[in-house]
Amino acid sequence: MTGPRGAVGVVDDFLHALAEADLDRAARLLDDDLLYQNVGLPSIRTSRRTIALFRRFVRVGRFDVVVHRATGDPTGTVMNERTDLVAFGPFVMTFWVCGVFEVRDGRITLWRDYFDFLTMATATGRAVLGVVVPSRRPALPAAQSTSTTTGA
Repeated sequence: MTGPRGAVGVVDDFLHALAEADLDRAARLLDDDLLYQNVGLPSIRTSRRTIALFRRFVRVGRFDVVVHRATGDPTGTVMNERTDLVAFGPFVMTFWVCGVFEVRDGRITLWRDYFDFLTMATATGRAVLGVVVPSRRPALPAAQSTSTTTGA
Protein backbone atom coordinates (compact mmCIF):
# COMPACT_ATOMS: atom_id res chain seq x y z
CA MET A 1 0.00 0.00 0.00
CA THR A 2 1.21 3.50 -0.80
CA GLY A 3 0.93 5.96 2.09
CA PRO A 4 -1.28 9.01 1.59
CA ARG A 5 1.54 11.50 0.97
CA GLY A 6 3.12 8.96 -1.34
CA ALA A 7 -0.11 8.62 -3.31
CA VAL A 8 -0.39 12.39 -3.78
CA GLY A 9 3.23 12.37 -4.96
CA VAL A 10 2.53 9.56 -7.44
CA VAL A 11 -0.38 11.52 -8.94
CA ASP A 12 1.61 14.77 -9.07
CA ASP A 13 4.52 12.95 -10.73
CA PHE A 14 2.15 11.35 -13.25
CA LEU A 15 0.49 14.64 -14.23
CA HIS A 16 3.85 16.37 -14.59
CA ALA A 17 5.19 13.47 -16.68
CA LEU A 18 2.23 14.02 -19.04
CA ALA A 19 2.97 17.76 -19.12
CA GLU A 20 6.60 17.02 -20.00
CA ALA A 21 5.46 14.49 -22.63
CA ASP A 22 7.51 11.87 -20.75
CA LEU A 23 5.10 9.06 -21.54
CA ASP A 24 7.48 6.30 -20.52
CA ARG A 25 7.61 7.76 -17.00
CA ALA A 26 3.84 8.29 -17.01
CA ALA A 27 3.27 4.67 -18.10
CA ARG A 28 5.39 3.35 -15.21
CA LEU A 29 3.02 5.11 -12.80
CA LEU A 30 -0.10 3.43 -14.21
CA ASP A 31 -1.38 0.00 -13.25
CA ASP A 32 -1.87 -2.36 -16.19
CA ASP A 33 -5.60 -2.59 -15.34
CA LEU A 34 -6.10 1.18 -15.11
CA LEU A 35 -9.59 2.58 -15.56
CA TYR A 36 -9.43 6.12 -17.07
CA GLN A 37 -12.69 8.05 -17.09
CA ASN A 38 -13.64 11.54 -18.15
CA VAL A 39 -17.12 11.51 -16.65
CA GLY A 40 -19.70 11.83 -19.39
CA LEU A 41 -17.36 10.43 -22.05
CA PRO A 42 -16.42 6.81 -22.88
CA SER A 43 -14.05 5.11 -20.42
CA ILE A 44 -10.68 3.69 -21.37
CA ARG A 45 -9.46 0.51 -19.74
CA THR A 46 -5.76 -0.45 -19.41
CA SER A 47 -2.64 1.63 -19.17
CA ARG A 48 -1.59 0.51 -22.65
CA ARG A 49 -4.66 2.09 -24.28
CA THR A 50 -4.41 5.23 -22.16
CA ILE A 51 -0.76 5.80 -23.02
CA ALA A 52 -1.48 5.04 -26.70
CA LEU A 53 -4.06 7.84 -26.62
CA PHE A 54 -1.52 10.25 -25.16
CA ARG A 55 1.16 9.15 -27.64
CA ARG A 56 -1.19 10.15 -30.47
CA PHE A 57 -2.04 13.39 -28.67
CA VAL A 58 1.57 14.56 -28.09
CA ARG A 59 2.30 14.21 -31.81
CA VAL A 60 -0.11 17.09 -32.51
CA GLY A 61 -0.85 18.73 -29.17
CA ARG A 62 0.46 19.87 -25.84
CA PHE A 63 -0.79 19.31 -22.28
CA ASP A 64 0.07 21.28 -19.17
CA VAL A 65 -1.36 21.39 -15.68
CA VAL A 66 -1.46 23.44 -12.50
CA VAL A 67 -2.61 21.53 -9.42
CA HIS A 68 -4.28 24.01 -7.08
CA ARG A 69 -5.10 21.60 -4.29
CA ALA A 70 -4.54 17.92 -3.62
CA THR A 71 -5.43 15.66 -0.75
CA GLY A 72 -4.88 12.00 -0.05
CA ASP A 73 -6.15 9.49 2.48
CA PRO A 74 -4.58 6.37 3.99
CA THR A 75 -6.26 4.08 1.44
CA GLY A 76 -4.39 5.72 -1.46
CA THR A 77 -7.31 7.78 -2.77
CA VAL A 78 -6.23 11.20 -4.05
CA MET A 79 -8.44 14.11 -5.03
CA ASN A 80 -7.12 17.15 -6.78
CA GLU A 81 -8.43 20.41 -8.14
CA ARG A 82 -6.51 21.68 -11.09
CA THR A 83 -6.44 23.71 -14.27
CA ASP A 84 -5.53 21.76 -17.40
CA LEU A 85 -4.21 23.27 -20.61
CA VAL A 86 -4.72 21.50 -23.93
CA ALA A 87 -3.18 23.09 -27.02
CA PHE A 88 -3.04 22.38 -30.72
CA GLY A 89 -0.80 25.02 -32.26
CA PRO A 90 -2.39 28.44 -31.59
CA PHE A 91 -5.59 26.79 -30.27
CA VAL A 92 -5.11 26.84 -26.49
CA MET A 93 -7.79 25.78 -23.99
CA THR A 94 -7.58 26.05 -20.22
CA PHE A 95 -10.28 24.58 -18.00
CA TRP A 96 -10.99 23.51 -14.44
CA VAL A 97 -10.91 19.80 -13.57
CA CYS A 98 -11.51 17.82 -10.40
CA GLY A 99 -9.70 14.48 -10.41
CA VAL A 100 -10.07 11.35 -8.31
CA PHE A 101 -7.25 8.82 -8.38
CA GLU A 102 -6.75 5.52 -6.63
CA VAL A 103 -3.14 4.50 -6.07
CA ARG A 104 -2.15 0.96 -5.10
CA ASP A 105 1.45 -0.16 -4.63
CA GLY A 106 2.73 3.07 -6.16
CA ARG A 107 0.65 2.80 -9.35
CA ILE A 108 -2.57 4.52 -10.39
CA THR A 109 -5.46 2.06 -10.77
CA LEU A 110 -8.23 4.64 -11.30
CA TRP A 111 -8.10 8.08 -12.92
CA ARG A 112 -11.49 9.78 -13.00
CA ASP A 113 -11.83 13.42 -14.07
CA TYR A 114 -14.91 15.58 -13.59
CA PHE A 115 -15.48 18.81 -15.49
CA ASP A 116 -18.39 20.94 -16.59
CA PHE A 117 -19.40 20.76 -20.26
CA LEU A 118 -20.55 24.42 -20.26
CA THR A 119 -17.12 25.41 -18.95
CA MET A 120 -15.55 23.33 -21.74
CA ALA A 121 -17.73 25.08 -24.36
CA THR A 122 -16.66 28.47 -22.96
CA ALA A 123 -13.01 27.35 -22.97
CA THR A 124 -13.39 26.30 -26.61
CA GLY A 125 -14.80 29.72 -27.51
CA ARG A 126 -11.91 31.46 -25.73
CA ALA A 127 -9.45 29.20 -27.54
CA VAL A 128 -10.96 30.12 -30.92
CA LEU A 129 -10.77 33.82 -29.98
CA GLY A 130 -7.10 33.27 -29.04
CA VAL A 131 -6.40 31.87 -32.51
CA VAL A 132 -7.82 35.04 -34.10
CA VAL A 133 -6.50 37.50 -31.48
CA PRO A 134 -3.25 36.06 -30.05
CA SER A 135 -3.18 38.56 -27.16
CA ARG A 136 -6.39 36.90 -25.91
CA ARG A 137 -4.86 33.39 -25.93
CA PRO A 138 -5.52 31.63 -22.58
CA ALA A 139 -2.66 30.72 -20.25
CA LEU A 140 -2.39 28.66 -17.11
CA PRO A 141 -2.81 30.53 -13.83
CA ALA A 142 0.23 30.96 -11.62
CA ALA A 143 1.11 27.76 -9.76
CA GLN A 144 -0.07 28.03 -6.17
CA SER A 145 -0.57 24.40 -5.31
CA THR A 146 -1.23 22.95 -1.90
CA SER A 147 -1.15 19.30 -0.94
CA THR A 148 -2.59 17.78 2.20
CA THR A 149 -2.81 14.36 3.73
CA THR A 150 -5.76 13.24 5.83
CA GLY A 151 -6.00 10.48 8.37
CA ALA A 152 -2.26 9.96 8.69
